[in-house]
Amino acid sequence: MRPTPAAQPGANPVAPGAAEPGALEFEAFYRLHVARVYALCLRMIGQPALAEDCTQECFISAWKALGGFRGQSSHSTWLHRIAVNAVLGQRRRGQSDLARAALPLDELAFAVSDGSLQASSQAHTQDLESALARLPRGARDVVVLVGLYGHSHEEAAQLLGIAEGTSKAQLHRGRRLLAQHLGLSQEQA
Repeated sequence: MRPTPAAQPGANPVAPGAAEPGALEFEAFYRLHVARVYALCLRMIGQPALAEDCTQECFISAWKALGGFRGQSSHSTWLHRIAVNAVLGQRRRGQSDLARAALPLDELAFAVSDGSLQASSQAHTQDLESALARLPRGARDVVVLVGLYGHSHEEAAQLLGIAEGTSKAQLHRGRRLLAQHLGLSQEQA
């Protein structure tokens, strides 16, 4: 069960400080954000089934906590944090240490369909997603958060529970390994 593509961005159907949303409002909220949350989870955990579980866990947590959302950040930032926590929780439970299967072509295409990863062709996208999947967990997490999603090292360190210097080192390591996996020189990566 792959999540449906996100609705067009616009006004969030769930406003901070509003009364508890009903099922219809939350469904609209879900449709607006599900593709990006799923893509983040898939990139971090590398397995479609586990990414679906993390996505589901993220939205269950969001539903439970939505009444307490204060609006100090955007809904997408808030969900991003919940999704990263869902992935980290999945890892703590040891459920992502199964053999990592290669992503099927349709899953690869969906993972980048949210537009956050630009590639010149589907082959390049496939190569990049495959290279990302081969990175060690720590380097992959930082490359996804800093390199693909544009978080600062400080934000990535907070999300992952690591030191900012560790984030910088993991990004350097990840870029070096990506360059090797893609057959590029370090300057091209």
